[in-house]
Amino acid sequence: MQFGRLSDALRAQLEGDEVDPFDERRTTLVWRPKDRHVALRGEDGRLVASAGLVLAEVSLDGGELIPVVGIGGVIVVAAHRGRGLGRRVIDEALRRAQTLGPELALLFCHRDRAGLYARQGFIEVQPPVLVAQPGGYIPVPEVTMWRAIGNRTALPTGRLTVHGFPF
Repeated sequence: MQFGRLSDALRAQLEGDEVDPFDERRTTLVWRPKDRHVALRGEDGRLVASAGLVLAEVSLDGGELIPVVGIGGVIVVAAHRGRGLGRRVIDEALRRAQTLGPELALLFCHRDRAGLYARQGFIEVQPPVLVAQPGGYIPVPEVTMWRAIGNRTALPTGRLTVHGFPF
């Protein structure tokens, strides 16, 4: 299923009674809301997994702007974890990303989750990666990963700056 922004009701379905399912307490960053979402429903029709997408721009070594599809807010309902739904919702997000135009997908994650994305073909971007925050650009403390989508076969190189809040 695909839809726009994640409503409070849908977010509540995904979070359940977990206090901090996105581990937001581990970061002080201001995050960009995702404009599009893909999700999987359980047998009862409720959401069991979701991933958000947003169009963004980055640059390498201060050069020209490069469009990317940002992927973020990946979540699997606690009771459904360990069943491969994370992989499935990321696959669906990447399929959707291929229809949006940019040839690169980019994401941010905690170190303990990087393996999931590496198995999906994402490669770690060497730090520092700069992201916009209310006080200016700062190095992002999370792991930054990207992968080619669409017709692109190689990843560009250079120091990465994300123009806008991370996603």
